[in-house]
Amino acid sequence: MTFNRRKLILGACALALVASFPAFAATDVAGVKFEDTATVNGQALKLNGAGLRTKVIFKVYALGLYLPEKKTTAADILATQGARRVQIVSLRDLSSEDFGDAFMKGLNANTDAAERTRLLPQTKTFGEMFAAIPGLKKGDVLLVDWIPGTGTVCTLNGKKIGETVPDVAFYNAILRIWIGDKPADSDLKPKLLGG
Repeated sequence: MTFNRRKLILGACALALVASFPAFAATDVAGVKFEDTATVNGQALKLNGAGLRTKVIFKVYALGLYLPEKKTTAADILATQGARRVQIVSLRDLSSEDFGDAFMKGLNANTDAAERTRLLPQTKTFGEMFAAIPGLKKGDVLLVDWIPGTGTVCTLNGKKIGETVPDVAFYNAILRIWIGDKPADSDLKPKLLGG
């Protein structure tokens, strides 16, 4: 067998071997797998970033942010056209009161008084969603999707919860909880920005 033919056969074998391995199509955050892509209302999205929300020393939840294309600044993410998704996987049991309180603190820290007043009806609708569920159990998956022409849609373990909130400004206010000037977790923000 000639040297070139042997190289060709070895190269083909190596390629076949690599092709037989499963593709690494997920990002692992504290044992939670975030797929590299997601589909929201028929639109393909890419995982922009994922990270861990901790409080003191406790792992609270893993969070992934999906966008139509990768963005590295909060301003670019907030200006994104098209569908978007926040995927939250609870790493401990959380009461609806605890989760709702943390949500309101994050929202209030990243909006001014005028915006909070303008978003009050949507915030109330969202708060009713938290009141309607007993809380999040370890392993629960909460999806907060922005669907253009529809609004903010939430699902818990695949089941729609709460009412649809139509204002994109409200969805952006939600995003600022994690990527705003005063994020809920300063270590999580850079990970969501693709860091």
